[in-house]
Amino acid sequence: MIHTLKTTVNLCAIGFLLFIFSPAARAQNNGNALDRSILPIKEPQRPTYKELDARDAKAPTRWEVKAPKGAPNVVVVLIDDMGFGASGRFGGPVNMPLVDKLGKEGISYNRFHTTSLCSPTRVALLTGYNHHSNNAGSIMETATAFPGNNGIRPQSITPMAEVLRQNGYSTAAFGKYHETPPWEISVSGSLDRWPTHSGFDKFYGFIGGETNQWAPLVYDGTTQVELPKDPEYHFTTDMTNQAISWVRFQKALTPDKPFMIYFATGATHAPHHAPQQYIDKYKGKFDQGWDKVRQETLERQKKLGLVPQNAQLGPKPTDIKDWESLSADEKKLFARQMETYAGFGEHTDYEIGRLYTAIEDLGVMDNTVFIYIVGDNGASAEGTMNGLFNEMTYFNGIPETVPEMLKHYEQWGGPDTYPHYAAGWAVAMDAPFSYTKQVASDFGGTRNGIVIRWPNGIKSKGEIRSQFTHIIDIAPTVFEACKIPAPKQVNGIKQDPIEGTSMVYSFDDGKAKERHTTQYFEMFGNRAIYHEGWYARTIHRPAWKQKPATSLKEDSWDLYDSNTDFSLSNNLALKNLEKLKELQALFMKEAEKFHVLPIDDRLLERTDAKSVGRPDLMGERTKVTYGEGMKGMGIDIFISTKNTSYTITSEVDVKENANGVMVCQGGKFGGFSFYLKHGRPGFTYNYVGLESYNIIANELLASGKHTIVYDFKYDGGGLGKGGTGTITVDGNKVAEGKLAKTQPGIFSVDDLADIGTDDGTPVADYGASPHFNGKLSRITIETKK
Repeated sequence: MIHTLKTTVNLCAIGFLLFIFSPAARAQNNGNALDRSILPIKEPQRPTYKELDARDAKAPTRWEVKAPKGAPNVVVVLIDDMGFGASGRFGGPVNMPLVDKLGKEGISYNRFHTTSLCSPTRVALLTGYNHHSNNAGSIMETATAFPGNNGIRPQSITPMAEVLRQNGYSTAAFGKYHETPPWEISVSGSLDRWPTHSGFDKFYGFIGGETNQWAPLVYDGTTQVELPKDPEYHFTTDMTNQAISWVRFQKALTPDKPFMIYFATGATHAPHHAPQQYIDKYKGKFDQGWDKVRQETLERQKKLGLVPQNAQLGPKPTDIKDWESLSADEKKLFARQMETYAGFGEHTDYEIGRLYTAIEDLGVMDNTVFIYIVGDNGASAEGTMNGLFNEMTYFNGIPETVPEMLKHYEQWGGPDTYPHYAAGWAVAMDAPFSYTKQVASDFGGTRNGIVIRWPNGIKSKGEIRSQFTHIIDIAPTVFEACKIPAPKQVNGIKQDPIEGTSMVYSFDDGKAKERHTTQYFEMFGNRAIYHEGWYARTIHRPAWKQKPATSLKEDSWDLYDSNTDFSLSNNLALKNLEKLKELQALFMKEAEKFHVLPIDDRLLERTDAKSVGRPDLMGERTKVTYGEGMKGMGIDIFISTKNTSYTITSEVDVKENANGVMVCQGGKFGGFSFYLKHGRPGFTYNYVGLESYNIIANELLASGKHTIVYDFKYDGGGLGKGGTGTITVDGNKVAEGKLAKTQPGIFSVDDLADIGTDDGTPVADYGASPHFNGKLSRITIETKK
């Protein structure tokens, strides 16, 4: 019996050894032999054993998915709202030493394109598919019910980070995300489209489209972070510190495991917030105005070899005033706006440089693909003609005057402003092109600088590449560099064929024939088609206008030979009608294929979820009860009190001189707050940061349980009208006041609704901590017709 048992053990051991050293087992443990086209990569079948005692058996070699041998680290940097002609490397006036360094030690592309807007560019970058294919035809906040625009990434598209993660990479994202549908930004989820459910092991940043750099709403994973009480705090510095800490940790623990970092700054999107010392560097450097800056940029671009010597400035839009026609006050204000933006840009590059140096210090930079994309779209003209002290006025249709903005001249770019520059500067920062962000049919909206450095994979240094390339080419470029295929199947679901084209073929061959030969563009009705150098387009609506001048069917189309006309200055439509018709037909074919149709050119109307069929957690509800601890609730999560009557009922248990916020929405630049201040109930309505209406009780609240109600009766008669606010305690009126006007639109993108506190910037002066120091049983808000 003993002999038989030993024989069985030996036979099993021999059998297992045969398995371990078989070709199949070797393939399963050899990182380069795995079938990576189907994810997750299938693990080998587990062997079974007959042995009773583990000491009589041999354990198998641990199976794990490793990245292909020699696979590089990957860093993708994405700047926000920076045009082609802004950074010094691409001829602009903003000093960005790291971009310069990477351009000298790597390669630069002068015909690289984005989608012309935030969310669409980001989903295209992180997947390798067109933005409409990702159902992100616009920003998430303007999603509709139509395919191509519904804001939900299809299951047939898997993010690049998830592909890398399942192929043995550590992955992390820092900064701006803006790919999560706003109705999913709550504990109710779904969390499927949050960064940590989209392939990133680590996320530290903000979810929406912009943030206050001095007081952002930040998440670590899916948990809101309480920021340090540091008067020098700036989000770009914070996210850089977090990224440096993460990569050092990752390399210390797993030095042989490659990493992928997506580093997407909120800068240089409005609000333009920069440390004062960076703003001061540019004092007086823009007094010559946007027309001369634009011309100076073109001259530098020619010297750098970025544009042909015969390139001209694209026609300046007629809406943009000549600098010389401006008043002295306008020139003073507008120059200050640009000084702030330039300081913002340089500060951002400095922080990215700190991350670069930290990776360099780890000794892994030679095998790191470092991709620095200088803008997710063109420079932004959303500051309209005069710029903005508070960008929220733009979203509420409230004009700001030059004299009013000049009152904030010394503060511009600091914590007490939420600023944007005038549209003239956006056109200048997009030199040599004509238009700006949102205008997908002009290279000013879509052409961005990009530099790539990878010593182990790119031998060329300081060279320029002129092949047509697009943001959807980044993911396939990374896949090829990492020796990882775009998956054919993920979680049992067949994947769409990847739509981008790898740029690796051009890394060391500047004369290689371009491979990305056809590309559509569309945003809010601005649309174009590129095909083998020819470019047909229509300007449906510039960014500084909220309504188009014509219908989609009445748009006039232009035709350009972009191979010989770099800035789109010579319209050939009348000379070559056949080519124009051919390209118009090609656009319609591509638009149907990639879910661009039907085109929706509405702008502010699309912010209303109900009218466009977008999910809204509030739905038809007119009454919601909230509890303490609920905070960071966005406009798709929190009940709307805009343009209507409503009541707020707060049930509390307090001691004498109770203090703190019961409920608030918004912050310093617009919002409301219902609170206790030194024992007195109060309500403050902050009208876009310009004036506040305060209704404060004279009587102190006695200790004990109370029902405190704020009742607002709207005057009606349209949007943004005023009304009368009344505060009662246990049914007794204690205060009443008149609100002359209210905001018709949003209070803030990132200063959101909180219960029991006021995170971010304060709506009002609370006299002490905004944290409610009593017991807050419930808050009920009910709107009335």
